[in-house]
Amino acid sequence: MKITINGQIIDRKEPCRISELFENKDYKYMAANVNNRLRELDYIVKDDANIQLLDLTDSSVTRIYQSTLRYVVLMACKNVFPKANIVFNYSVSRAIFASVSNLGHPFLQSDLDKISNEINKIVEKNYPIKRYSVSKDEAEKYYSSEGYLDKVKILKYRKEDTVHMYECNGYKNYMFGYMLQSTGFLKIFELKLYTPGFLITYPRSECDGEIPKFRDERVFRNTLKEANRWSDISKASSIASINEKIESNNALEFINICEAKHNRQLCELGNKIEENIENIKLIAVAGPSSSGKTTFTNRLRIELKSRGIDPLMISIDNFYLPPEKCPKDKNGNYDFEHIDALDRKLFNDILVKLVQGEEVQLPVYDFKTKERYLEPPVKLKKLQPILIEGIHALNDDLSPSISNEYKFKIYIAPITQLRIDNHNPISISDIRLVRRMVRDYQYRNTDCERTLATWQSVRNGEFRWIYPFQNNADYVFNSELSYELCIMAPIAMKLLEEVKSDSPNFITANRLLKFLKYFIPITDKWIPCNSIIREFIGNSIFYTEDKI
Repeated sequence: MKITINGQIIDRKEPCRISELFENKDYKYMAANVNNRLRELDYIVKDDANIQLLDLTDSSVTRIYQSTLRYVVLMACKNVFPKANIVFNYSVSRAIFASVSNLGHPFLQSDLDKISNEINKIVEKNYPIKRYSVSKDEAEKYYSSEGYLDKVKILKYRKEDTVHMYECNGYKNYMFGYMLQSTGFLKIFELKLYTPGFLITYPRSECDGEIPKFRDERVFRNTLKEANRWSDISKASSIASINEKIESNNALEFINICEAKHNRQLCELGNKIEENIENIKLIAVAGPSSSGKTTFTNRLRIELKSRGIDPLMISIDNFYLPPEKCPKDKNGNYDFEHIDALDRKLFNDILVKLVQGEEVQLPVYDFKTKERYLEPPVKLKKLQPILIEGIHALNDDLSPSISNEYKFKIYIAPITQLRIDNHNPISISDIRLVRRMVRDYQYRNTDCERTLATWQSVRNGEFRWIYPFQNNADYVFNSELSYELCIMAPIAMKLLEEVKSDSPNFITANRLLKFLKYFIPITDKWIPCNSIIREFIGNSIFYTEDKI
């Protein structure tokens, strides 16, 4: 048996675990890519294999790390507070929020100290973490005995007859993802009291395996609280609770309730702008990829027009420089997401002239010829704001000559508290990736493989150019629609299932399939034509026009 591991060739006669092939005393390597399949270090190699060892600079490893960290946190909580109920959600500043209930008293710093001390003991003991399989009936009995009724509910929608479990020093649970080999790997993490629970920060690949600096982002935090309140109102905080609505023939009402939430936000936003319209010269909209920015901006324009406010829409995309004038990334490729890929001087000059009441000609950038041409002159009317949308819209370096007192900044993103079960939150970035994959395949002639392959690059641009400015927003629009994965899952699964096992994108495809398969599909015939989700699945009123 010929094994190549990090470029070194090893001959073995008998099957062996990956961990037996190298020294790992410093716990640097935490998982492996084996023939383009993500594997735990306990995986047994039985045939010829090309193995690449992975550390915390790899995004797949940081997911494994945080899954294991959640597992150990639950294990520690059970040891010190056996009756406590722990629910995980993704939260502010790239952290996980753990809400704690059923203690008999409010969660205090002294309680967190007990949990932290117990975690440290578990890490120091370096207990092995073993994976095994049980039948669905066995899993249901165990989860019921532990009071994990949320896990019992999701089992109903599992097609397989067996269930994976992990056992560590007598503690059993499953985190819907791969795990580290033992608790001793968890050397880097921080816990912070965050009533009514605590935050868990952990190493991130985009930070080269270090813990990102915590920023208590006020605006974004309030939106997360509202998302929590929404999940309570809609009773749609888990896949099982969403599926139950569909099974009880409440899908149409559920869709309408979700859409009403967007309508309410737009009305609220319209009120805020209308109340201060005499001072607002520039409305700026920004958000990460597949947030629904284009549809949102069109709906905001209509909302404002209904109030007698007719914004002038300016596309930032029309200010791109020719490729040869754009900066390059570390690989020598043109970096079109860099702010200096835009003609900032021209953009700023045009804004200033418009605000000062001058007549200007707006450019239009032809992405085929890479050249600009000019439109007929325009001039702002009285109380007419400028409306811009784009990746850099909240960055003041794009419009330095416009005072912040004249700007109204809007951040848009799907902010959900959706979980597979109480211990397994669904990543917001995964929801956006599903949106992008469905849209790109159907309407941008981009196959699933390419979308998956370029996603990390897109994410890197977001960390650099969007997230640092999100807390500057005057309003955060939550573009999440709790029903959306019931619409998109069937489309996305079909695409993901076509990704071959030898593809470098198979790891991501397999991970997405693991939770998408649990959603009960629903028809899209009831979705309004102006819904944000139409931007991704098609038939949006903003992209089609009936011929009369």
